[in-house]
Amino acid sequence: MIRRAKNWVLRKARPLIQEAAGPAVEAAARDALQAMLPPLRQTVEESLKQATGDSMASVAAAAEASMKAAEAAAQDAVRSTQALAQPLMERLQAAQAEFLAGIEEAHARQVRLLADQGSASMRRVERALHGQLAFSAGHPLLLEQLTRAQEQFRPGMRPALDLPARVRAEVRKYAGLPLQPREDDSEEDLLAELRFLWTNSVLVRPLLALCAGKRVLYSGQCYYNLWYLSRALRARGWKADLLNWDGDPATQIYYHGEDFRFAGQPDEALQTLRFYVASLYGYDVFHFSNAHGMTFGWPMAALVAPLLGDHGEIHLLKALGKKVAYTNNGCLDGVSQTSFSRWGAEPVCAICRWRDEPSVCSDERNLRWGSLRNSVADYQCLLGGNRADYNDDPRVHEAPWVYCMDSEVWRPDLDIPERFRIPRRSERTLLLYHAVGHRGDRTLEDGVNIKSSHTYLPLIDKLKGQGWDIELLEPEGVPNRDVRYLQLQADVFLEMLTYGWFGANAREAMMLGKPVICYIRPEWLDSLREELPEYARDLPIVSATPDTVEDVLVDLLSNPAKRAEIGRRGREFMLHWHSSEAAAREFDRIYSGLIAGSPLLRPPRLVPAPGAIRVLRT
Repeated sequence: MIRRAKNWVLRKARPLIQEAAGPAVEAAARDALQAMLPPLRQTVEESLKQATGDSMASVAAAAEASMKAAEAAAQDAVRSTQALAQPLMERLQAAQAEFLAGIEEAHARQVRLLADQGSASMRRVERALHGQLAFSAGHPLLLEQLTRAQEQFRPGMRPALDLPARVRAEVRKYAGLPLQPREDDSEEDLLAELRFLWTNSVLVRPLLALCAGKRVLYSGQCYYNLWYLSRALRARGWKADLLNWDGDPATQIYYHGEDFRFAGQPDEALQTLRFYVASLYGYDVFHFSNAHGMTFGWPMAALVAPLLGDHGEIHLLKALGKKVAYTNNGCLDGVSQTSFSRWGAEPVCAICRWRDEPSVCSDERNLRWGSLRNSVADYQCLLGGNRADYNDDPRVHEAPWVYCMDSEVWRPDLDIPERFRIPRRSERTLLLYHAVGHRGDRTLEDGVNIKSSHTYLPLIDKLKGQGWDIELLEPEGVPNRDVRYLQLQADVFLEMLTYGWFGANAREAMMLGKPVICYIRPEWLDSLREELPEYARDLPIVSATPDTVEDVLVDLLSNPAKRAEIGRRGREFMLHWHSSEAAAREFDRIYSGLIAGSPLLRPPRLVPAPGAIRVLRT
């Protein structure tokens, strides 16, 4: 029994000894041994009580000998484990020492790096301060030199005077940067140049004014309108370029061209920043066209926001004396939903897909945008009234020319490629054109949308039932350069019956010599008449409402000569008011007036908006 107790102790102690490592080996073994002794004593005592034929002394001596042997075995195991663990401990200690040394070295490197960066930052700050002081002190002389150089410049001189480049060189010199910008200018350098321009805008502004000329940048697409306007302005001696910052592949089908595009590139923000800084010296008018998107691109806006604040890149344009123009984008552009819903007895807002989505349209969002827009825009282009809230402003003009088109691209005698030809059942078959861009996004669950599809589709079925040989064209997702071939084959265009004005489809139809049915809100037409009476008088749109559209459509279907006459007047109207040539002529005047300092304010209105939300002038 004593032998079994000894073996039991060793069996319990061995795993603990084998698993032990490091400085705690001996302590763990001793703790294990102490834990085993009480059951051992109990076992021995029980064996003593049961023993017969042996003396008490011999049993006690045997038990003591067994306990000593077990203790000695445990101690031997501890010493053996320590001997095995010693090399491991040494390696661990060496690794620990190496790790600590590495940490110390990395810390030292970080300290040196921070010190170097701090020194570099201090040097940049010192250079910036010295540069600003020197710029302030030398500004009168610099302005005098540049003014003299401008006055002495004659066309054809060699070398030609590049005043914008010289102004930028001066700015960069005083900002502590290399005089000539590089294609690989770093973000840090470009932001330093922006910081200098922002801080010293009052002094830089007259220098840039010396560079002013016929230079305009369109930032953002407005379908194809600004592309053709920029081309026509070039023919009149303007430097006119277009930046396409829209990164959505789905919308590119509406555009016809661009001069610059950085959207979607890995370094979009940096490339756009380089372009933006250069544009501050290279353009005098900046024309934007996107509601809630007066920008050069969202990535760059996020990049400069910590330095200039929200929309700071636009406010910097104003601080430097640049002129800002803007093209209005419909019902939510500067007008609250509450105000817009008051137009007419049956508010179009009631059938709008976005009425209950504040992230798209709401009083707060629309008015906040209108406030920002009016705080920076010198000239705003609107067409068709809707003068409520921030649209009721003397800087908001009826400007049909901005929605211009190339009269050769949309021409009534275009050759139609075979793949776009639409077969007709007979010579009597009439084609009705009704297009809804982004139909899924703009249509309610019951099929209702502001394009009035829910009115037209049942009406067409009704007329078919009455024997009319008509077919409906509803193109969707067709690139704009191609859709004109489908439009050219239509007999009548069906546009919105409740909104109150017309859009791109109607303009394209009229330029192609086609009649258009669309509701023209009388209040908006009266408002337009105050500024452009001839436009209101000659507008050839056939106005209709949901209640009158059947009679209007049947009348047109029944009278080919009437359709042809309306189409002829539509083409003439578009050439006069919406051709790119007419637009370039007008914007040559408008932009030149702005650059010269004319406010070009609109006369006070006579037609009031119906209960518009009052806003403060900005």
